Amino acid sequence: MSEIRYDRLHDTHVIIAPERLHRPDRNIDVYDKKVVDENCPFCEGHESMTPPEIFASRKPESFANETGWQTRVVPNLYKAVQIEAAYQHHYGRFEHWEGFGAHEVIIDTPEHHISMTQWNESAVIEWLKTLRARVGDLRRDHRIAYISLFKNEGKQAGSTQSHSHTQLIGLPIIPKEERDGYQRSYEHYKHNANALLESVIIHEEEDTQRIVANHGDFTAYCPYASAYPFEVMISSKKALGQIDTLSDSTIEALAPLLLSTLKKLKGKLGCFDFNLLIATPPLQEGTVEHDLLVCVDEACRFAIRIMPRIYQHDGFEVGTGVIINPVSPELAAKLLRESNDV
Repeated sequence: MSEIRYDRLHDTHVIIAPERLHRPDRNIDVYDKKVVDENCPFCEGHESMTPPEIFASRKPESFANETGWQTRVVPNLYKAVQIEAAYQHHYGRFEHWEGFGAHEVIIDTPEHHISMTQWNESAVIEWLKTLRARVGDLRRDHRIAYISLFKNEGKQAGSTQSHSHTQLIGLPIIPKEERDGYQRSYEHYKHNANALLESVIIHEEEDTQRIVANHGDFTAYCPYASAYPFEVMISSKKALGQIDTLSDSTIEALAPLLLSTLKKLKGKLGCFDFNLLIATPPLQEGTVEHDLLVCVDEACRFAIRIMPRIYQHDGFEVGTGVIINPVSPELAAKLLRESNDV
């Protein structure tokens, strides 16, 4: 039987409808994960095919915009927003901002890996440290109020470049959905003296049905109101900081769980497309309540959300914002627990 479940984190409803599981509409994109594109601008040795790098994790003897890097960050050639644009807010009937912001591409690996599931643990650690460095740097630009960190893997997830990469978009505004979410987290913290996500994880661990794995302080689980089949959240009950303040030891504890989870998903889904989001709270004074920024680590938890894109959304979902998920999170978690890393 189907259920209409409430998502406490996102203040939305999801319909869990196993009866729709066998609809003939699953998106399966079959491709060779080992294919190499000699014209790929993101491969090592092709540094001249990208704009000059903003940041890179490099071997000590290497030079900027040359070989010898583990991760590399460049401006997006097809920018949604531009750091060069005027920081200007126009009021009135047609209110708008100039197209100011940061839009960067993090080239995750020098190798032509199409999937994050091909990485090793050290590559995940280097990737997380690169994200930490970029958000930490942009936090110092007081024009940027919010940063979105996301990874699109595969065509169904919106990727247009096969080489594994991540994107960063910094905005002078906080999107309403994000603002509302952090405000809910803050209100929960004020009234309950613990973080909303902390409370969710405690309840998930008590229930156990949707837990995928634990490692160190981190828990991977399929949320009770998963909007996507085999959706997984990775977070911690403890306040460990945000992406730009995570310690090396925290990153080293998170990396194996993240990689293991992705490989478990691949073990069950095969080559699957997905979106990956990393939580990034508001950055600057004046954008949200002062008290939220002061206690952001206590009120908000660092989290990674993995959303496999194996089914398309239809008119009902687009029109109502209520997603229909044909795979119960209880079944997804059970299958993932049983899956071997591949």
